[in-house]
Amino acid sequence: MEFETAIERLSFHSGTNPATDDPRWDNGFLQSLRPYSGKLNEDAWNDLLECLEAVSDHLTHAPTLDRRLMNSLWGICHLARAWGVHEDGMLMRNRLITPADRLKLDDWLCTLSDRIAMMLDTGEGTVHDPN
Repeated sequence: MEFETAIERLSFHSGTNPATDDPRWDNGFLQSLRPYSGKLNEDAWNDLLECLEAVSDHLTHAPTLDRRLMNSLWGICHLARAWGVHEDGMLMRNRLITPADRLKLDDWLCTLSDRIAMMLDTGEGTVHDPN
């Protein structure tokens, strides 16, 4: 998968793509949690991992990071955890997610964030320190 294709697909998974009439919008990872159908979307999860693989070289080696990419990844990790894992999140608060699915979602998000962290922790990029 090409980098720009992955960026576009991640924008649908994160709900940041403005093309809400595109069918890919409905199949996004975050969209599967809101409204929650009572089942985690394995296809969206697997596509999300494919997208991450496609941007892995960028995350590992780019001297500066693409803002669109980071916005999508950060949003997916943060919002999915806030909505589906956190005690006060909408899925828990409204008793929409089963304990087993909550644990599975938490595992998915830990896997995703761990992979991202490992890719970023190469030391090959530069960090601008204004001080």
